[in-house]
Amino acid sequence: MIKIWVRNTSSNVQKAMWAVGELGLPHERIDIGGPFGKNREPAYLAMNPNGLVPTLEEEDGFVLWESNSIVRYLAAKHRPGTLEPADPKARARASQWMDWQLSVCAPAITPVFWGLIRTPPEKRDHAAIEAGKKNTTAAMTMVDEQLGKTAYLACDAFSYGDIPVGVMAYRYRQLVPDRPPLKNFERWYAAISAPQAFKDHVGAVPL
Repeated sequence: MIKIWVRNTSSNVQKAMWAVGELGLPHERIDIGGPFGKNREPAYLAMNPNGLVPTLEEEDGFVLWESNSIVRYLAAKHRPGTLEPADPKARARASQWMDWQLSVCAPAITPVFWGLIRTPPEKRDHAAIEAGKKNTTAAMTMVDEQLGKTAYLACDAFSYGDIPVGVMAYRYRQLVPDRPPLKNFERWYAAISAPQAFKDHVGAVPL
């Protein structure tokens, strides 16, 4: 059985756990970081020198960190073709959107999340929050345009390419109520948020 060190409010953890849920993998969950602490202790740093979550450990001692890498690894190892597209071009596009989430989408929404959720009202940088909302809307408009071409981000089937962006989409819809009408985005979001794995590991977790 795999072990996975997590803190459920982390967007990176939510990616990994969503994949675990979709794949139906038995696992032992160990809470660490944030209010749980222990992520700077030597034993944990020996596994993950970043001191961050999530971290995956398999029965043979194999350890992996970085959330997108964990998602790709589990998808390739378990039930191939379920989350990892069989077609190499679709697989590349799925990885493309996973990388885009890290390079474009997450930096755009981070000032919004930290400003509205982690910062007391009297200390908020409203200019940074509004800029983040604008940048995140621009990112989600890109998603909407792609979803006018394919049912999901990489192809016409749900894949691991949808998972990281889906976590950001959940935060976007929670934090930016005044959004432009993105028809394709909303259709896709309704589809990805319906399965139990999303509900358990993303939708049920308060920001």
